[in-house]
Amino acid sequence: MRRRDIRVYLYDIVQAAANLQEFIQGRTLEDYAQSLLLRSAVERQFITIGEALHRALRMAPELERRISNAQRVIGFRNRLIHGYALTDDDIVRNALQVDLPVLRREVSAWLDELDEAEG
Repeated sequence: MRRRDIRVYLYDIVQAAANLQEFIQGRTLEDYAQSLLLRSAVERQFITIGEALHRALRMAPELERRISNAQRVIGFRNRLIHGYALTDDDIVRNALQVDLPVLRREVSAWLDELDEAEG
């Protein structure tokens, strides 16, 4: 039962990461900076990722070692929500280009292992 609950949050992370890839495909940092719609959509997906990861880790804190920079991901979510005026476009770009692919790989691998364990 525990794995099934965690899996829901992990699927949310993977889906939000896929959405982000779709949203930014073919877009530049300038496109991002000039589009309220794009910025809002990107930030919303990062908020979903951070919240889903936070909830998954609350259920299974020992799994934090499976996700690189897990607390940083959650902190980014908090910054988007509570410190939105301090969010810099370069930080978002770095999260999209550097952190997101790693997170997506790690969460997908975790899901694969959970699926294999259930058979």
